[in-house]
Amino acid sequence: MPRLAAKVMAGTGSNSTAEALRLTKRAASEGADATLQVAPYYNKPTQEGFYQHFKAVAEDVDIPVCVYNIPGRTGKEIEVETIQRLSEIAGITMVKEATGKLDQCSAITGTTDLTVLSGDDSLTLPMMSVGAEGVISVVGNLVPGPMIELVRAALDGDFSTARQLHHRLFGLCSSMLGLSTNPIPIKAAMQMVGRDTG
Repeated sequence: MPRLAAKVMAGTGSNSTAEALRLTKRAASEGADATLQVAPYYNKPTQEGFYQHFKAVAEDVDIPVCVYNIPGRTGKEIEVETIQRLSEIAGITMVKEATGKLDQCSAITGTTDLTVLSGDDSLTLPMMSVGAEGVISVVGNLVPGPMIELVRAALDGDFSTARQLHHRLFGLCSSMLGLSTNPIPIKAAMQMVGRDTG
């Protein structure tokens, strides 16, 4: 089987625009293929603040930007209208959608050309059913094969197979990995199967 080249999306976001730019420029110079830019945490910017932050990063680097919308961790949601505005900036090509709202995903996929990636393993299939194109997965670190199969099946329109895989993985996604704050459970599970990540 031929080896596939891995793509690297560097998590170089920050609540400081200057720091996000510094980290992203470094990642780009080291060969990263894209950057994952988390919503500025703690600061709780206005929607215009979100827009200006991501715009500054996208216009100052030469790698694709994935906006990471995770209000449960950052304290504030990037609203659909702001994501729609961001989609008009050439360097912003993706959004990792982790609001847990299928309506939010539907609104983004229905009104922008952004690649939407699920930020919640258990919502990958529901989100793909309305236009998302994959997942940035936690469970995929432990069982990459079944998660890849699920995404491929959904992309191929084989929702019967994708649904079977979704149900097979659902307990792992929602129960075992929900035992404690991420990444504690996934790191413990990986250690148990001999892939300690420190």
